[in-house]
Amino acid sequence: MIDQLTPSDRLTIRPAAECRYDAVSLGEVMLRLDPGDGRIRTTRSFRAWEGGGEYNVVRGLRKVFGLRTGAITALVDNEIGHLVEDLMMAGGVDTSLIHWVEGDGVGRTVRNGLNFTERGFGVRGAVGISDRGNTAIAQLRAEDVDWDHLFGDLGVRWLHTGGIYAALSETAARTAKAALEAAHRHGTVVSYDLNYRPSLWKAIGGQARAQEVNRELARHVDVMIGNEEDFTASLGFEVEGASAGLTDLQVDHFAAMIDRVAAEYPNFGVIATTLRGVRTATVNDWSAIAWSRGTGLVQATQREGLEIFDRVGGGDSFASGLVYGLLNGEGLATAVEYGAAHGALAMTTPGDTSMASRREVLKLAGGGGARVDR
Repeated sequence: MIDQLTPSDRLTIRPAAECRYDAVSLGEVMLRLDPGDGRIRTTRSFRAWEGGGEYNVVRGLRKVFGLRTGAITALVDNEIGHLVEDLMMAGGVDTSLIHWVEGDGVGRTVRNGLNFTERGFGVRGAVGISDRGNTAIAQLRAEDVDWDHLFGDLGVRWLHTGGIYAALSETAARTAKAALEAAHRHGTVVSYDLNYRPSLWKAIGGQARAQEVNRELARHVDVMIGNEEDFTASLGFEVEGASAGLTDLQVDHFAAMIDRVAAEYPNFGVIATTLRGVRTATVNDWSAIAWSRGTGLVQATQREGLEIFDRVGGGDSFASGLVYGLLNGEGLATAVEYGAAHGALAMTTPGDTSMASRREVLKLAGGGGARVDR
């Protein structure tokens, strides 16, 4: 895979030598409680992980691809908050950007987020139940972070955030806008994953409010990421003729949608979307497409009947593989292959975060398979 970004692909990335961080995220990091092979309603034990839509991307960039990353988030200064911090440390993500908040001892004023997730199997879909109301990150104000010090003095090449964080509160949406504006003041590339979650928007205006917030933030984004539902629910773009399978016709419909998105948002340098056909909870068809103004549309390898162990975090791992490729100066066709391969590998292991290695991602992206490595 030898392709290069053309000058008209519009992403100007700061040199690594000028920056402390290759990438940082802005978003919530929750404690994931996983019943393993069982169900939430009947389990008697949970395995603890950390996870969060925005955080998972920089965690993958650090643990899998070896880049320097940090997470802008907020946690209550109690034992649960420090458990999440300890899990983040195990993932290699810099925790110095955590905004610590004093709690009241019982969570009346502020708390840490919890996420109960069961994997699903066959005809039984995966289930995610968040317990994240009134959390520390939802209350993070723009003035709580010295954005000019972070992006200017320290230096950040890439900022990643998204629609999950923006949905947490009115404060979160305002803080996200301040972060995106500050990133651009200092030449930092911004990626945004729409990640529409109906449960987060339901009580605060629903889909109409989701579109209002995301369409405003989209004006400050360089690389926009999402799937079919995300672009429809968050930005209002319908995919005509969409179907459950990944047919050539469906890809054509997605391509037409991307043309409309690019026309309305000329600031987008790259648009990327995962393509998933759900046969069962444990068997999906999987691919991805990406677009840039210089390269046009490219599609990753289509993997029919991909076996899924835990689908949570597959889209986030796609994003981190894509970002890695772009940060590494690869062409768009290579970057989208990295993303699709990393997403596929991440769904073969439990938890929100990837357990893949860079070597495995590059091997699969290059056409390698599941033969035993000895």
